[in-house]
Amino acid sequence: MTEAQLIEAIRKGKKKKLFGANLIEADLRGADLVRADLRKANLRGADLTGADLREANLREAKLREAELHYADLSEAYLYHADLRGVKLHGADLRGADLRGVNLYGADLSWSHLTGTDLYRATWDPDRLPPPGWVVNSEGKTSWLEEE
Repeated sequence: MTEAQLIEAIRKGKKKKLFGANLIEADLRGADLVRADLRKANLRGADLTGADLREANLREAKLREAELHYADLSEAYLYHADLRGVKLHGADLRGADLRGVNLYGADLSWSHLTGTDLYRATWDPDRLPPPGWVVNSEGKTSWLEEE
């Protein structure tokens, strides 16, 4: 299978067992990756804009500087993933497990974070959590209700 054929199969949801796959700078916009196994995959600089990654396993994946604008990562497992510089503008991270992730330089503006687990995650204190969100002592996020 050529690289182009692999990318097309991934986009269409026909290839979901991608443990340790090398997908550096891959164009995976709008890809169907629901429940995909992307543990330890290298997705550095990949474009996953609008991708469906619900319940995907991205444990220890390298997503540094990846584009995940408006991606659906609800209930995704990203334990100890490298998310430095990742662009998650408008992404759905509700219920996602982000324990121990590195979020330095990440853009989570307009992201949905309700119930996201950020226990032991690291981030720029002046950038995260985004305005309006609070992270409690157990690492869970919630929206600050305005009175």
